Amino acid sequence: MLAFMIMPDHSSAKDELVYVVPIEETVEKGLHAFLSRALETAEENNADLVIFDINTPGGAVDAAGEIGKLLGETSVKTVAFVNNRALSAGAYISLNADEIYMVPNATMGSAAVIDGAGNMADKKAQSYWIAAMETAADQNGRDPLYARAMAEEGVNLPEYEAEEGKLLTLTAAAAEKVGYSEGTVSSTSALIAELGMEGADIRSINETFSEKLARFLTNPFVIPLLLTIASIAIIIELFTPGFGIAGITGITAFVLFFYGHLVAGLAGYEAIGLFVIGIILIMLEFIVPGGIIGALGLLAVIASLFMATGDPVNMTISLLIALIASILVSILFVKVFGKKMRFFKKMILTDSTNTEKGYVSNQNRLELVGKQGEALTDLRPSGTVLIDDERVDVVTEGSFIHKGALVKIIKTEGARIVVRELK
Repeated sequence: MLAFMIMPDHSSAKDELVYVVPIEETVEKGLHAFLSRALETAEENNADLVIFDINTPGGAVDAAGEIGKLLGETSVKTVAFVNNRALSAGAYISLNADEIYMVPNATMGSAAVIDGAGNMADKKAQSYWIAAMETAADQNGRDPLYARAMAEEGVNLPEYEAEEGKLLTLTAAAAEKVGYSEGTVSSTSALIAELGMEGADIRSINETFSEKLARFLTNPFVIPLLLTIASIAIIIELFTPGFGIAGITGITAFVLFFYGHLVAGLAGYEAIGLFVIGIILIMLEFIVPGGIIGALGLLAVIASLFMATGDPVNMTISLLIALIASILVSILFVKVFGKKMRFFKKMILTDSTNTEKGYVSNQNRLELVGKQGEALTDLRPSGTVLIDDERVDVVTEGSFIHKGALVKIIKTEGARIVVRELK
């Protein structure tokens, strides 16, 4: 009985549940959907801890903001394990975790906002991001000064290699020194041991194929590529007879766009419905000309694209890229293949009324040259003369000829018959 009483009780350790969730590659809206599912799973199963295995160069600021909100609202304890690098948006996500651990060679920081052209964003965007970084650090008991130095170049912290004009990037040792890391461990298993969870039920939540595909399709660099492919394919399809590979390619690009945004939780069925309506209206334009139906269809398609994304700025840039590419391709096809293409045959009148087809234009009446007649009207210089009982419209060489004068036809130039007065 005494031996039973002093035996260690491992039942509580066995009852503990830990989830390990990877955060890899670029941060974008698709990652938010995956992490939302992961945290919902952890909460539904009453998990004690969620470890985020982080190795990312950063990504979209808006996506990072939504992920940070997820971490702040969850009831499960969260630990960010920087397993190589947590830069830019990755640093912000890490700061929103309850605790941070890093491997010995890990880095965290360098979190300035960069626009699509690779330049620093405007002051308004920078101010918002700096405030977000400071808040994330402060709400978890960390000195916000270092978070500011990660996002702003003007903070001078030379002891941590963050001089004026440079962004702060903390090593594992520096992060632990300033209180941004609770410790340095070599691996996930070492972290679990450090947290006292050796006997816990360790489970991994990985991305499904659909989530991986959605993350790829919602990448800020992939979206303009998809829209460009779709627009160019449609242009080519208009130029070629029948419905072929180009049309299938264009439809596939649009399907992938909406599929990725739908799986990522960004697009609803209303956006897809509006897109379909827009395409139908554009097709009706070929049957019911006028321009209004086609314009409404185009507006519906553009509106559906904006509805499907949470980043109107990136969508605007993507559409501009697709528009420029479409114009260039259209010019190429007009210059090189315009006369052979079905689309232009509907827009350009190619029929000609030539003599080979039996048409006669401005018949040259050479048989009248040399004949004489009487002016039925004053010729000033044009008028009418009577030639062999035929009324003929004529012009003089420039002089005035009175009615009743005798005239002679000296030349004919198509419909132009020239006369001279005989004295």
